Amino acid sequence: MKLLRVFLLIALPLSCFAGSGCSSLDEVINKAIDLQVSIGEYQNILKPFSNGPGTDEALGQLKWCFLIQPEKTLSSVAEMMDIIYQSKWCDNS
Repeated sequence: MKLLRVFLLIALPLSCFAGSGCSSLDEVINKAIDLQVSIGEYQNILKPFSNGPGTDEALGQLKWCFLIQPEKTLSSVAEMMDIIYQSKWCDNS
């Protein structure tokens, strides 16, 4: 399960269009690192993309991983996402 989380976290930044127009993915990332969003709320936000109880459980575990992180780590994740989206590899011009 840890490997699945690692692959998910690696795959998110590879989707360069997220920071330049995909509001759905931006919302998923922002809600994941927002400590005010509970696991249940996060699962409800992603319900349209869920494939059943297994997916819901995985999403809950992913959100839990962010909830246990210190705020400094979460702000670093947000900063990292901005840097990735502004990098030359994600340049859409």
